Amino acid sequence: MGGTKKKTLASMEKSQGDEAETPQGAAATKKTTKDVKPLGERKRVEVLMPRMGDQEILKGLGSQKAITVYSAARGLNVSASVANAILSSLESKGLVSRVGGFSGHYVWAAASISRT
Repeated sequence: MGGTKKKTLASMEKSQGDEAETPQGAAATKKTTKDVKPLGERKRVEVLMPRMGDQEILKGLGSQKAITVYSAARGLNVSASVANAILSSLESKGLVSRVGGFSGHYVWAAASISRT
């Protein structure tokens, strides 16, 4: 039952003609090359940041005590990846500070609130 089917005469003649033309046979024609990336490299994805100043962004976040990526995305009307980039840039500038969270799901607070 099952198994490979017997080739027609025409296809058998074609395969014999192909093997006669190439010295290594049909295996040489099916060889493909793959582009292998080095393990340490990652693809860098650019995100389009909204044209807002830092103070405008903080005003868009409102008076939230706890700022998460998804609450920031909702408040600023941007995607979660853009909101994550915005929050990380605000953290590097010292306008917000990370106060909790784990495994990429962090919670930020405005810098003036987090010191109290």
